[in-house]
Amino acid sequence: MTPLIHLHRSKKFSTQLKRSPLKGPVHHFMDSDMDYERPNVETIKCVVVGDNAVGKTRLICARACNATLTQYQLLATHVPTVWAIDQYRVCQEVLERSRDVVDDVSVSLRLWDTFGDHHKDRRFCYLVIFEARQHLCQGCPILLLHDGPLPIKSNEILAPEKGREVAKELGVPYYETSIVAQFGVKDVFDNAIRAALISRRHLQFWKSHLRNVQRPLLQAPFLPPKPPPPIITVPAPPTNIEEHPSRLLEDPLCADVILVLQERQRIFAHRIYLATSSSKFYDLFLTEPRGPEETERECERPRGPPLSGRDLLMRAASFDVCESNGDKDRANLRACTSDGTLKGDGDRRGHLLPALSRAFISIQEEMVDDPITINLRKMTVVHMDPSMQPGPFRSVLRYLYTGKLDEREKELMQVAHIAELLEVFDLRMMVANILNDEAFMNQEISKAFHVRRTNRVKECLAKGTFSDVVFRLDDGTIMAHKPLLISSCDWMAAMFGGPFVESCTKEVLFPNTTRSCMRAVLEYLYTGCFCSHPDLDAMELIVLANRLCLPHLVALTELYTVKVLTEAAMMGADIDGDVLLYLDMAQFHCAHQLTDWCLHHICTNYNRVCRKFPRDMKAKSTENLEHFEKHRWPPVWYLKEEDHYQRARKEREKEDYLYQKRQCKRKWLFWNLPSSPSSNSPSSPGSSAVI
Repeated sequence: MTPLIHLHRSKKFSTQLKRSPLKGPVHHFMDSDMDYERPNVETIKCVVVGDNAVGKTRLICARACNATLTQYQLLATHVPTVWAIDQYRVCQEVLERSRDVVDDVSVSLRLWDTFGDHHKDRRFCYLVIFEARQHLCQGCPILLLHDGPLPIKSNEILAPEKGREVAKELGVPYYETSIVAQFGVKDVFDNAIRAALISRRHLQFWKSHLRNVQRPLLQAPFLPPKPPPPIITVPAPPTNIEEHPSRLLEDPLCADVILVLQERQRIFAHRIYLATSSSKFYDLFLTEPRGPEETERECERPRGPPLSGRDLLMRAASFDVCESNGDKDRANLRACTSDGTLKGDGDRRGHLLPALSRAFISIQEEMVDDPITINLRKMTVVHMDPSMQPGPFRSVLRYLYTGKLDEREKELMQVAHIAELLEVFDLRMMVANILNDEAFMNQEISKAFHVRRTNRVKECLAKGTFSDVVFRLDDGTIMAHKPLLISSCDWMAAMFGGPFVESCTKEVLFPNTTRSCMRAVLEYLYTGCFCSHPDLDAMELIVLANRLCLPHLVALTELYTVKVLTEAAMMGADIDGDVLLYLDMAQFHCAHQLTDWCLHHICTNYNRVCRKFPRDMKAKSTENLEHFEKHRWPPVWYLKEEDHYQRARKEREKEDYLYQKRQCKRKWLFWNLPSSPSSNSPSSPGSSAVI
């Protein structure tokens, strides 16, 4: 007796298979008496028959050698091959894998491959096989297989329903396999072995170990793995962000300081950059300019002991990083004892600065024409030491703005002299490194400079020191600094530097924005880092970041939002409603990565979300609904297959119950038959019963 199994293949695995859906490979199982390597072992021969390029050899290799399909093999051009049967003789591993136990029966499965090209022009594969079966191997069981990649797509050449219809017409079981997903390979061959053993049991009824062999079992549908969530990637920050501060020196927009060199050279600068880069400038700008009468009254007041040079040095260093702290990543900032802002009620007022530093001569306030807008506005005028030359001093200013020193600077000694007067010791070390041909060490100095200035800028933002603009928000106000905003945000640069009302006022109205959200934006613009707060609304921050044209901040906020939602889901919180809300807002405000994540969450929890929010799901856009239907998990085809499997399993259980019930009645009827008079004799030959 010879069992047969028929397989067909999907179009996606082989582009050459574009014929009738009745074509496909066939497994041919038959008994074999040539292998007696072990006692009590049932040897099964399996011959795989089918069309060309449908995966006969791949299927055999997957079972016999546990071979997988690589991407190169999947995309390579098909080359007809045949798997040699002598592998069981020359390869011990193949021989060991052929041995299996099915329903407590030890079997040895021998797989035979066939060449499919010799009948590639035939039209109806099934008819040829069944005609050959009727003449050559009558009574041989058949299994129909669908061999192809999973999951099933809508453009497959043969759907599972069609395969089951064909299997029903032929009266054979139907199975599906996938070499790519390693699905169903063992199940198919185990059930083929069962079919062969059942066929053998009818002929070799005296073998008791074949009584417990089951019918070919039903195959559970393949559940594709849950797709992983999209990864939120944060792009690199703009590469030209360090060039913006240096542009403020060439184009002094919103300048509020005039540095006078040698009584004739006037350089426009910005207090916030100078004060956060140099402790001397910080103390200078916190000094309140006084008029002559105030100076005389100050002289009449009793004074304490004069500040010594050591006290001045300690006061200047009080704004630097405390190096005694072991944490190198965070700089400990100590504010100076003096605090306040520049005040003035006259056109010109000031006083000499003999004790603060040798670099400064005097400071005063004057009404000066703005170099950009040509409007008269109050600025702080600082007269510098006459020994400072304009060229080297501009190099020092460029360092204070950007933290870099040009190695090609010719007047390095003058730069070192100015750094000595301003007590910018890092700059002096950089000059020494360049002179000693050790300029590579300046990178670490520049990194330390940016860390210190970042901490100083954050403190100025928290206290509102040196602020020159106020943002009026929905829940209050927050002070900011125009130079820092202009150098880090093109939107702010256009607002404060263009012909807008905001460029001439000190108060800017920002509707639909809260203080926590604006503070997060300002910290990002000042430091380049995203800082979260407990009261921060991530979606509101995405809206504001998109409004200010800050894609890098949008990406950082998307990452933060996904992290918060993921942590909430892991803690058992219900985030489905928030995800539905975030989806609409993320799509409207160009948060594409958050949109993809929300779509993935809804698709992978589609049934649950639909049950809880049916109206919200129906109100989604057509594009979103189509995306849900296409990418939902589990997919629709799996739900249909699962439903068919459950119904078939119930029918199988009902059939098994009725069969066992009939068997039980037969046993009772057999044992309860009335005995004849001759059966009472002990020597009667019919005294024993056989079941």
